[in-house]
Amino acid sequence: MPSADFIFTRLQYESGDWDIVDQRMPSNLLDSLVAYTTLSVAPREAVVPLASEELFGASFCYLSGHKLVQFTDRERENFEAYVKRGGFVFVDDCNHDIDGLFAKSFEAQMEQIFGPAALKKIPNDHALYASFFHFEKGPPTTSFELNGWGDDLVHDYLKVIEIDGRIAVLYSNKDYGCEWDYDFRNKRFLAEDNTKFGVNVVMYAMTA
Repeated sequence: MPSADFIFTRLQYESGDWDIVDQRMPSNLLDSLVAYTTLSVAPREAVVPLASEELFGASFCYLSGHKLVQFTDRERENFEAYVKRGGFVFVDDCNHDIDGLFAKSFEAQMEQIFGPAALKKIPNDHALYASFFHFEKGPPTTSFELNGWGDDLVHDYLKVIEIDGRIAVLYSNKDYGCEWDYDFRNKRFLAEDNTKFGVNVVMYAMTA
């Protein structure tokens, strides 16, 4: 992997459709990290197989998709070992649907690895929402929740798995990946930079 303070690492897993989602999102988030922070940032995302030992060299990982999440035994072992060694995984449901296939299958994987009570909602005054920018109302709503084809709910919470008092897995049904997946030339037309919450996620992962 290239030398930088931050590398956006996308996790490849054998099931599902990890490779067709949010393809422009990393560039927009990396642009914001350069604009707002002093982190040195690798200019391109890295793609790392969840089953690979290369995973353990990443400090921040992203996992997303629409379809079934069914980890292999090695993927499951690596996921558990990675977060227990201090790694951070941001998981975003592209279906933005708490009853959809991605949500149900991913949550089942987490239950199998960490137990049925592992994923918990976090309060809106959690340190995540003030790790760089301040989000007094908690997780910002996405346009996909408001206008999408998911469960038609606005999810006013995020879920996490905490290890030793820190977030190890951050889980969203809000479809932030698609929210931030736009042509970079359109970013200047946004009334508010919607990737600012992504900056919070990265800064929390890097400093907690």
